[in-house]
Amino acid sequence: MENAADYTRRLLKRGAKAHKSLGQNFLMDDQVISEIIESSVLDPNVPMIEVGPGLGVLTRILAREVHKLWAVELDKSKVEILQRELQGLPLEILVMDALKLNLKEIWGDQKGFLVGNLPYYITSPLLMHFLEQKESLMGMTVMVQKEVADRLAAKPGSKAYGILSIAVQVAAEPEKICDVSPQAFWPSPKVHSAVVRLNLRPYPGFQVNTGDFFKVVKAAFSQRRKTLGNSLSSGLGLDKKVVGGILQQAGIDEQRRAETLSIEEYQMLTQVYVEKLI
Repeated sequence: MENAADYTRRLLKRGAKAHKSLGQNFLMDDQVISEIIESSVLDPNVPMIEVGPGLGVLTRILAREVHKLWAVELDKSKVEILQRELQGLPLEILVMDALKLNLKEIWGDQKGFLVGNLPYYITSPLLMHFLEQKESLMGMTVMVQKEVADRLAAKPGSKAYGILSIAVQVAAEPEKICDVSPQAFWPSPKVHSAVVRLNLRPYPGFQVNTGDFFKVVKAAFSQRRKTLGNSLSSGLGLDKKVVGGILQQAGIDEQRRAETLSIEEYQMLTQVYVEKLI
């Protein structure tokens, strides 16, 4: 089998192009591809879907490792390449927007695995879309901008810690697989990337309504530079004295800031908020 670089160059010579409007950068590094395969293929019987296969440099290997692979590609010119280059493999190509992907419609009540080189301009919406379908997933291995990878695994008190960190960690345990330099792609992006594996699992001891929880979290981060007392008052539309009482009952200093609270503290805050006002 051709290595990744030779495979990509051959297709480029035949007219394949990277469309900037779709955030396309083609991975050409065999070592990174091996890392992705190793972290993703747990059992050949596990249904697998790849988001953004592009030229198929990863797809051609994944499809040989599992009994069935679905690939979601919006760019019809890439679909033609995939159909030509990967014919005969157990591959089904879905020509659609990944934000409209319903995993349950693809593999029913089974739990599958998702792999994706996610377009950087819609990484967060895509991650949230898949996390909302966590009952259909056992895990995901995704290529994201390094800055986003840092946010996914960030701990309370760090600058990277925010709503995305909390949303991901409530549903999954993030694990960085490797960093990826711009030179691993064609064309080379202006940023560094990272491969992250998300091991889907219920957050230990999570006992509050998810909708209420994220209402409070979003309110807390609505004015990140302000104290919790001020940001929650504004974000929840409550009098500062009411917010002060909620924070006091939850055992949280109203002078703290949103990025210092742990998921457990946000749960306690949500419980008190719900008991008092809903």
